[in-house]
This record gives sequence, structure tokens and C-alpha cells, in this order.
Amino acid sequence: MYASFLSSEFKKLTRDPLMAFMVFYPVLFGIIGRFIIPWIADASGFNINMFTDLILVILTLMTPQIYGALIGFSILDDRDDHILTAIKVTPLGIHKFLSFRLITVFILSFCACAYVMWFSDIGNLTFYNILSISFLASLAAPMTGLFINILSKNKIEGFAVMKGTGIILIFPIIALFFIDKKELFFSFAPGFWSAKAISSLIHGEGILMFTYNAYYFIGLIYIILLNIVVYKGFVYKMK
Repeated sequence: MYASFLSSEFKKLTRDPLMAFMVFYPVLFGIIGRFIIPWIADASGFNINMFTDLILVILTLMTPQIYGALIGFSILDDRDDHILTAIKVTPLGIHKFLSFRLITVFILSFCACAYVMWFSDIGNLTFYNILSISFLASLAAPMTGLFINILSKNKIEGFAVMKGTGIILIFPIIALFFIDKKELFFSFAPGFWSAKAISSLIHGEGILMFTYNAYYFIGLIYIILLNIVVYKGFVYKMK
């Protein structure tokens, strides 16, 4: 049964037009980071080196946000088709069903983040740094998808919630302009910790309030807790 479920889900994903967008999106952002932004800088005489962390953070954090929104709408489709209701009475269960969906979107988001950071070639990050930041940032994708479903009953409401959650991306970006205790005002945003970890790698230790390891591991614990809370909230709503 599990094998047939995985097979059917894989076929569904490969036929989904959103999957084509998922593949195209990181390619586009990689091209923007590697070619278009440097071209604009050369043409205008703008020094992008002063805003390296800002550019990389924007390119990186938008990736799990988009993937989270896509999986959120996919789950909304399942709810409209009463698939989740049917899943409850099967041996598969809602937990295994959601786990497959959420793990899939996390893996896709992780690969996309790693590609965007690597291909953009901004900030001279090591491959290990790229993988570690991609892991942390991509944990926001399943959380975003479930959060949209907690607050939405249909796609119309989901679209409104998606726009609202997108505004949260502004806070990590604003936080980059602070290097003292004022930055903690924006720490509630999941992307804050990834953004500051990126900034600490680019600017070096001793410049920001915390070290890279502090930003990374506090952020890792925080985003895992948020995922657990949102997951439990969604499962409770589906009862």
C-alpha cells in the first residue's frame, strides 16, 4: 500500500504544473544573482559589495517562502477534494500522508536554496556553509505551507494569508541594518536567524551581536519548534 501511495504521489507531482514552476524558479533566481545584478551594478556604477549579505538573503529567503506557499495550496487542493478526510480512515493515516508532502517540499526547497546560493556566487561562501544555511532556511517551507492551511478554508483565503506571510520576509531584511540589541526586535521572524547567519559569514566574526554558530543553532531550535507547533495545530484543525 505504501509503495503504491508513494508511486501515485510521485506521478501527481511530476504532472503538476506547479512542479515545473518549482524547477524554473531557482534557475531564474540563480541567473538574477549571477548575471543580472552584477550587470545592473556595472551599468549604474553601484557598488554591490556593500550589500552582498542583503542581496544573498533576499534570494535565499524567498525560495522556501515560495515553496511553502506552493505546498500550502497543494494541501488546500487536497482538502477541497476531501482527500485528507479519506486518508484518515485508511491504514496510511494523515501523519504519514503529511510527512511525505512536507519532507518532499523541504528537500526541494533545500536543493533550490543550495543551487541559488551556489550559482549566484555571492559572498564567497564555502560549500559547507551553503548546505548548512540551505538546511536552516528550508525548514521554513513546510511551516509556511501548514500555517497557510491553519488560517485558510479555501484558496481565496489561502492567497490572502500567503500575501500576509510574505510580509514577514521584510523583517529579516530590516534586521540586517542593525548589529546591536535592536536586531532582536525582528527575531520572531523565522528567516531572521538564517539572514543573520548569512550576514555573519560575509562580514566575519565580531561584527554582529552574535557569532555564526549562535545565530545558526538558536535559529535551528526555533524553527524546529515552530514546525512542531504549526504541525500540531494543523492536525488538530483537521480533527
